[in-house]
Amino acid sequence: MNFNALLDLAKAQGATLATAESCTGGMIAAALTDIPGSSAVVDRGFVTYSNAAKMQMLGVSAQTLKDFGAVSEETAREMAEGAQRAAGTTFAVSVTGIAGPGGSEHKPEGRVCFGLAQSGAETVTELVDFGPLGRDKVRLASRDHALAMLRRALERRTA
Repeated sequence: MNFNALLDLAKAQGATLATAESCTGGMIAAALTDIPGSSAVVDRGFVTYSNAAKMQMLGVSAQTLKDFGAVSEETAREMAEGAQRAAGTTFAVSVTGIAGPGGSEHKPEGRVCFGLAQSGAETVTELVDFGPLGRDKVRLASRDHALAMLRRALERRTA
């Protein structure tokens, strides 16, 4: 994926971005901020690896974490909405998942949940089972999927 094109699209729209990351540990924000000029678009990134961080920094509900767990579309939704609220950005993308090794019968290795909050639209979530690709490949696939969600949302705004 061409991350430059994503930033160019956001710049052209005057859109701003925030990230809320768990299993990717900042890889989404890093992919964007590696590009010169990204500060015109990228406002901030939250790395909320623990449940406590998700609650404190993003306002994820303790009840949501109890009822659905950290790896759930519900948590991804609250992460994205919390990041967008805290940053005041046009978009916020979130990711939470099980990169591996490990997992369980109900939440296997490679399961990742995504959220995309955007001003003027409903928050969308997606669950992707990448499978047991290994930690590094799941994290990279998660980064790319989150950025593809963001790009599609930007493209819809210009259509």
